[in-house]
Amino acid sequence: MPLRPETARQVDAMVADAQRAGHAPSLIIGVVRDGALAHLAAAGTQPSPDADLQYRIGSITKTMTAVLVMQERDAGKLALDDQLRRHLPEAAAAGRVTLRQLLGHAGGLQREPDGPWWERNEGVDLTTLLTGFTAAKVAHPPYRYWHYSNLAFGLLGGVLERTTGTPWSQLVRQRILEPLGLRRTTYAATEPFARGYVLHPWHDTLREEPRTDSRAMAPAGQLWSTVTDLARWAAFLADPDPAVLSPATVEEMCAPVILSDLDAWRGGYGLGIQLTRDGDRVHVGHGGSMPGYVATLAVHRPSRTGVVGFANSYGLRTGGIGPLGHRILTHVLDVEPGPTRPWTPAEAGTVRGDRVSRYAPEGPDRWRGVSGVENGEVLTVLRDEAGRPVALDIATFVFTRDPDGEP
Repeated sequence: MPLRPETARQVDAMVADAQRAGHAPSLIIGVVRDGALAHLAAAGTQPSPDADLQYRIGSITKTMTAVLVMQERDAGKLALDDQLRRHLPEAAAAGRVTLRQLLGHAGGLQREPDGPWWERNEGVDLTTLLTGFTAAKVAHPPYRYWHYSNLAFGLLGGVLERTTGTPWSQLVRQRILEPLGLRRTTYAATEPFARGYVLHPWHDTLREEPRTDSRAMAPAGQLWSTVTDLARWAAFLADPDPAVLSPATVEEMCAPVILSDLDAWRGGYGLGIQLTRDGDRVHVGHGGSMPGYVATLAVHRPSRTGVVGFANSYGLRTGGIGPLGHRILTHVLDVEPGPTRPWTPAEAGTVRGDRVSRYAPEGPDRWRGVSGVENGEVLTVLRDEAGRPVALDIATFVFTRDPDGEP
């Protein structure tokens, strides 16, 4: 459903103001609702942006790497609490650092790999990345601090390669891009694409930035995409396709592993997913930057609303594209909270109330909670001497049809 005309006008104005104040050659933002692109706002002329124009997405790539790891976990090929050294013995110096900690930037690894700045130089293969991996790569004990690490995601890509026997670039294409129809999301730039620039700080001239192949560090930030494709990815995070990853696993990815903002608790990190609290809402997604490019992805899962966007300069002079995306998402949710769902009568045999839990069978007369306050708890059917069910025992609390509590 398109945005209302006044909301669309306000979003257009926010994007135009940000492009002018931030001195961005081009800036484009898409608003996503209920699985579709609901509005496109663009500003700038170098080049004139549209929904099919590629930009580099930078660290938004990490969200796809994380989905690949969770696919392997769900298939029983690895566990999140596996230590890194189990899959990459060359990284034994990481000690007890686990895959879960790497996904959440809670393992204490240093931010970048050794050598020249990987974002601006041609990358190395996995063997070279792992050469000389020492305990010095661990800057902090696990969970002591949230410490963002591009290196962690390069290593996770190595885990995927070792576990599957398939290069990361092939995995992401076969398991995510093709199934979801992300045809304009590619490993390398594919025309038409926006050239990326750095802006001179004094006289506003542009210099084109390099477009490198980061190779073993590709899982941390290599991919290129468009607003159309990134909108589909936002829709997936809001309402996952079970053929790619189960909704329960995506929900798990969006639960906090660690807080990144200990002062106000406004930011955290899940399993490869950035978490940003805005009032009573939590936005999930990720930011991205590579030389010449910045990108944003923010999704409010309960309303299936999101914002995606790009600019082709390294940062905006006023605030950055990430805060702009969050501001637009908050504004849309404030002024268009979504249609009110009508009340409908309950079906026969159901009970409505504030306390609702669902269960999955686990054995004869035994069920396990899968939602609500009893998630993970055991429900047991109690029977009398004749074998008739007379009560339910839920985590030692006994429920009967008798308001006095007698079976």
